[in-house]
Amino acid sequence: MARKNDQKPKQEEPIEKQLWKAADKLRKNIDAAGYKHIVLGLIFLKYISDAFDELYGKLMAGVGDYAGADAEDKDEYEAENVFFVPETARWSYLLTKAKQPDIGKTVDVAMDAIEKENASLRDVLPKVYARGNLDPTNLGGLIDLIGNIALGHAKARSADVLGHVFEYFLGEFALAEGKKGGQFYTPRSVVELLVEMLEPYKGRVLDPCCGSGGMFVQSEKFVADHQGKVNDISIFGQESNQTTWRLAKMNLAIRHIDSSQVKWNNEGSFLNDAHKDLKADYVIANPPFNDSDWSGDLLRKDGRWQHGTPPTGNANYAWIQHFLYHLNPNGQAGFVLAKGALTSKSSGEGDIRKQLIEARLVDCIVNLPAKLFLNTQIPACLWFLSRHKTNGKFRNRADEILFIDARNLGHLINRRTREFSADDVGAMADTYHKWRNPSGGYGDIKGFCNSASIERVRELDYVLTPGRYVGLPDEEDDFDFKERFTQLKAEFEAQLKEEMRLNVLIAENLAKVKL
Repeated sequence: MARKNDQKPKQEEPIEKQLWKAADKLRKNIDAAGYKHIVLGLIFLKYISDAFDELYGKLMAGVGDYAGADAEDKDEYEAENVFFVPETARWSYLLTKAKQPDIGKTVDVAMDAIEKENASLRDVLPKVYARGNLDPTNLGGLIDLIGNIALGHAKARSADVLGHVFEYFLGEFALAEGKKGGQFYTPRSVVELLVEMLEPYKGRVLDPCCGSGGMFVQSEKFVADHQGKVNDISIFGQESNQTTWRLAKMNLAIRHIDSSQVKWNNEGSFLNDAHKDLKADYVIANPPFNDSDWSGDLLRKDGRWQHGTPPTGNANYAWIQHFLYHLNPNGQAGFVLAKGALTSKSSGEGDIRKQLIEARLVDCIVNLPAKLFLNTQIPACLWFLSRHKTNGKFRNRADEILFIDARNLGHLINRRTREFSADDVGAMADTYHKWRNPSGGYGDIKGFCNSASIERVRELDYVLTPGRYVGLPDEEDDFDFKERFTQLKAEFEAQLKEEMRLNVLIAENLAKVKL
């Protein structure tokens, strides 16, 4: 009989999972959408307070370059890209107040004080802690909990720990919110796939619908992981939802990523393009699927529609042309889109797709499995566009398109959600790299990938569904009738609105003729 001390010790859960479980218990009756800002705001506050304390200690010691420095001088912190934290907003101060009944008000005041001292955080931090739905005892518990993140050996790398926890919590809140949560969060494995395939080592990266900033974080992480220079990348973004934009600003700040060019406006990228003159090296994005409320009726003659005017009832081909408009002559784009865009012929979409293909802009199409996205059951795919498929950086592939069908990859993390493993991401990225590199050693794999000629795409009437090229049957079982009905209804309403407008114009002109 085995002795107790011979038994294999139980493996301890990672710190981020332990924290999530503990924080979720403190949530009580607050819904995940509201609780998200409470918890993530505190994690951010802990991060900037830790960074401040570290530099504060060096300034107080006054050794070497810090000799004669004033630890309370804001300029000292700005010089080292560290946020200045006023005394009553420092984590050590909040810990002393954590058990008091007015702790919520104390945290709100702290957030306000930090914004006043740091211009880049103006209107970014949540001030929701004094609201009646948050019990002071639970808030104090959260402060104690988050205060333990960087204890012991982890303290020296607390920024890394806190950044990882912030990212993990973003994903968990998105899962907890379900369909609503997916609006601000693109699943991490999908972002990793886009970034690993595009390889944005250097240049300008644009995401005009950036959500909580995951594309930017992963781009910077990619460069760091591949021993490049993070400062060689500059990021540009835009987000129409202000609370989501705030998450993006915090998500980037916690990693020292310059977010000065990540803009918010409630009109959105089509009506109010915050980066009108930008020509980027890379566009990485996950725009809203089949968006019918994109103000297309106001943009019929917009200069971005170089390959055809997109329908007012669906923004898919408006997004594609918006991305292309922002690419420089050698630029590349990788983005998520509803799978219907690969075959649709309604309202001129088929003609636009034909023009994109004949202009040699489509580089690669990836069919994604179901259940990857939290906010929709609409089947999805990835598009990769290249402005210059003969530019010499890679081989000349102007008359080819690579098709990858990943419907059988990924694994379920719960009954409703699937994600790619690192091996899955590697298999797809390696296939793309082998295909476009001169000595890559690419070969077609039946049921997975195929390099099709433009002539073959013409024969299939410009349909871009990967299954048709790799030898798999088309998927019909993942069609979402409710989503499609909503889309068709929006298209019909937009068409009816346009007809009514024309009828009014005709009536007005007839009245003028009679006069």
